[in-house]
Amino acid sequence: MRDFINKLEERGDLLVVDREIDPAHELAAVTQLAQKKWAKPVMFTNVKGTRFPVVSNVYSTRDRIAEVIGIDAKDFCTQWSRLASLGTSEMKEPLKLADDSELPEYEEVKLSDLPLITYSDRDGAPYFTSAMFIAKDPETGVGNLSYHRSMFISDNELRCRLAPRHHLTIYHEKAEKLGKPLEAAMLIGTPSHAFLTAAAPLPYDVDELEVAARLRGRPIAMRKCNHIDLEVPAETEVVIEGRFLPNERRAEGPFGEFMGYYVPVGPNAVFEVLGVTVRKDAMFHSILCGSPEEVLTLELSVSANIYQRLSAALPGIINVTCQPFVNHAIIQIEPQFEGHARQVMLGAIGAEPIWSKQITVVDTDVNIYDMDDVQWAILTRCRPDKDMLIIPDTPSFYRDEQKDHWGRLLVDATKPWGREQEFERKRLRLGDSVKASDWFEGA
Repeated sequence: MRDFINKLEERGDLLVVDREIDPAHELAAVTQLAQKKWAKPVMFTNVKGTRFPVVSNVYSTRDRIAEVIGIDAKDFCTQWSRLASLGTSEMKEPLKLADDSELPEYEEVKLSDLPLITYSDRDGAPYFTSAMFIAKDPETGVGNLSYHRSMFISDNELRCRLAPRHHLTIYHEKAEKLGKPLEAAMLIGTPSHAFLTAAAPLPYDVDELEVAARLRGRPIAMRKCNHIDLEVPAETEVVIEGRFLPNERRAEGPFGEFMGYYVPVGPNAVFEVLGVTVRKDAMFHSILCGSPEEVLTLELSVSANIYQRLSAALPGIINVTCQPFVNHAIIQIEPQFEGHARQVMLGAIGAEPIWSKQITVVDTDVNIYDMDDVQWAILTRCRPDKDMLIIPDTPSFYRDEQKDHWGRLLVDATKPWGREQEFERKRLRLGDSVKASDWFEGA
């Protein structure tokens, strides 16, 4: 992350705030303001109660994430679908233990020395929102990276949300059956490629950190933890070492989650903190839940998952996005036969059984990243009584005891089959060639 932050600062894309800011609510509000007004990363150098600067909005745009990977911003689905194969591609020592001479300077601190940020009004405590957990399968030793919100209780305890079906949850359950704690480390301010692969829908037996090394084209230097038997990326800004206690659940929450609502208090996993190591000049990465920096990484991984599975089963799949929110899958196709769009919509339910509450299919002349353009296609090409389908009583989002997210809405917004010429979009002959500066002063 540090290299990317330095690059952003050098070209003037980093906002710097030197005025003192309170991590309780004020920092979150100013972060949101910066996102909405400039969509730029922001660094707070003077955070009350800590010596560590806080950076946020780092990965909050499609273009910045594409820059990290080195691809075109509109080419995510085809590129991210390659991640699983990267897990088995050739690279000698993708994770390489660094020599002591290669390591940055570190020091041990208390958990409460870090920025303790309270985000939403009714949050039950400060939360760590950007922390990536690294752990190993107790049986196979395969590594995993994943994100889990973590509630600050004391210098020795965090309470973490381990959602059903997540790989770390499976690791924890395996360790519990053995009657053992699960060792893990929380990484804050990781190598940028690792931040992205941790959100990718990779197979269970693929190590996300190894994929990150292959994605960036060179090994990731690792160092040994001080208190547990794990290795972590040496360049990580903050490492919180600990273990998940077996058969122990304690109250966690409430917390303002990414959907825009509060998750109520509930029993969640207990993480015993054994030590905190920071770089001498560490910066702390903060993510505002529900912001583009959080939702975009999830959206990209879900989109890639849908694209990969649909493309393997059906022809004519061009692109997929899940905007403006993860639960809406917009699929761009080149229709091959009558009823193609309907097949795609039904196939998408199986391709992504958790997130896709609404599925909209459009033609190649519709910009799937422009919600106004998608809505135009729905309103001018979709006949609601014929081209919209409601699939009732279909489970989706796993944390949904009240079944608020059950059911699917399928929308065929493609041109009516056999009438394509009637629905050709009008174009201005010179619309793409005129320049505002040629006609208007100061433009």
